[in-house]
Amino acid sequence: MHALADQLNGELSGMATKKQTTKAPSAQKGKNSAVMPKRIFAQVSPLSQGGVSMFDVGSRIDSTNFQNFFSETPLLMRTASLLAEAGFEVLQITGSTINIAGSQKTYEEAFSTKLTLEQRVVLKPAVGEDLAEFVECPSTDQPGLITVQGSRFEGLVEGVAIEEPRYYMAPSSFAPPKAYWHLDVPAGVSLGCNADKAHRSAITGKGIKVVMTDSGWYKHPFFVSRGYRASPVVLGPGAANPLKDESGHGTGESANVFAVAPDVDFTMVKMNFANTKGSFDAAVGLNPHIISCSWGSSVPGSTLSAANAALATSIAAAVASGIIVVVSAGNGHWGFPGMHPDVISAGGVFMNPDESLRASDYSSGFISNVYPGRKCPDLSGLVGMRPSAMYIMLPVEANDDIDKGNAGGTHPNGDETANNDGWAAFSGTSAAAPQLAGAAALIKQACPKLTPAQVRSILMSTARDVTVGKCHPAHNHSAGPGYDLATGAGLVDAHKATLTAKVRCLGPVLPITTVQPITTGPIQPITGPITPVQPVGPAPIQPIRPITPIQPIQPGPIVGPTILPPPLQQASEQAATETGPGLSEEDIRALEEMIVNSEIDQI
Repeated sequence: MHALADQLNGELSGMATKKQTTKAPSAQKGKNSAVMPKRIFAQVSPLSQGGVSMFDVGSRIDSTNFQNFFSETPLLMRTASLLAEAGFEVLQITGSTINIAGSQKTYEEAFSTKLTLEQRVVLKPAVGEDLAEFVECPSTDQPGLITVQGSRFEGLVEGVAIEEPRYYMAPSSFAPPKAYWHLDVPAGVSLGCNADKAHRSAITGKGIKVVMTDSGWYKHPFFVSRGYRASPVVLGPGAANPLKDESGHGTGESANVFAVAPDVDFTMVKMNFANTKGSFDAAVGLNPHIISCSWGSSVPGSTLSAANAALATSIAAAVASGIIVVVSAGNGHWGFPGMHPDVISAGGVFMNPDESLRASDYSSGFISNVYPGRKCPDLSGLVGMRPSAMYIMLPVEANDDIDKGNAGGTHPNGDETANNDGWAAFSGTSAAAPQLAGAAALIKQACPKLTPAQVRSILMSTARDVTVGKCHPAHNHSAGPGYDLATGAGLVDAHKATLTAKVRCLGPVLPITTVQPITTGPIQPITGPITPVQPVGPAPIQPIRPITPIQPIQPGPIVGPTILPPPLQQASEQAATETGPGLSEEDIRALEEMIVNSEIDQI
């Protein structure tokens, strides 16, 4: 066994061993009439090159250590071929996992196990608390984990993570103008985020690639008539119908990106919400500057399920490669992956008609129990108030779920419009995430060399402080001067953020952070290299390549597209070769202070 594994073996023996930490108390094993899905999605993790399973330390995987949990390329390919021979659809291969789909029988025969279906309490859009079905392996303690002892995959695979349902982070609907107070797109959201002044100085997101992972994207006349740049929809593993958005959520929320950054190069990865990691990995495969995620699950406990541990690894790898990842903090949720330490966590602020600000009582604010000290959100976008956050008029596909589901009624409990007009009013932190993604695009255009951490820092340091109101009653934190759990650093100020980015670009390039081995407790940091998994030899991480839309793959020796991470901090490495005017760090800090504390409009 590897040195790292030897060191962690004793310390980790008690970790992630009880499903009760993430299951709802009302989970009902074998006591419901639900039918097992015909197509079950999962993430297979071949042996990690660091010698420690991601499922043992999922809550401690971040952009400094994620490569310990990647697998050698020959091992990935060999395992994928064996999975195909066992009857699985091999949908996708990444550096850390292999995305598969198969029937209950295929799983049970291949991994010498039994699967059951159980119900757990979740937070669903427009419904609140409700039951959802989770596929489970009763012989293991960690939620969603299948072990492979006694199967043909023993010695090759450290575990199989059964994918679990996740939901988008906003309900409600809207249509043509109504008498109640709301924002429109692009003007209302752009003004509210203070993006118009950035646009006047030719900072519009041009040349910046933003990818959303969501329910799909419909080519609404709103986008076409304004000449927004959108590439064809990419299907995530298990998704279908690229020209349709049956929900309307992805289409509507994407308008928030264009409102803040109208000239971005936009792509939607349509998700199968029962296979979300696969869609996120497909987004990474497009090699964007920014990924926006308006979805997740609620994780109030202290441990991650197997599926969430796998997703955490993908997010850490994406951020380490230089991709900015923005995620909703939740609408009363303990949002995951919105609590991941490497992402920009998006909360909510409500702007009144007189432009005064208060915390949105629809949005989450909390300290993570998974990642010690992680406070969410980092900062906020524009979000409505309870009960339904019907606040931003957004384009959707006519007759989709949102357009029909909330038709009629009286605001704030209904949208007061027809059920087939192709417009809906909704927000939640689902709207905040793409707004922050748009602001991040403006920053990247203003200063391409900035790392994800630097972009987050700029957004937070320039946000408008919000001192009134409370976040969602599930958390009930009050806003106050400075950072608080109700709104984070406050409401995004895209103009001041871009001015600060321009100043930051005049300074020296910061050193690139290297990947660190993971440690725990009293264990001393590793000083020597980690011995690669035997008998597979070490293989270098290959630069990521753009992929075509992912197609389902039939069982057999052929396997799915391989998605490996880009070179670490590629943007910073390129910028390191550039020379600036030589301003000192003190000069940069002084100029940034002037921007934050003054009304400077141009640089």
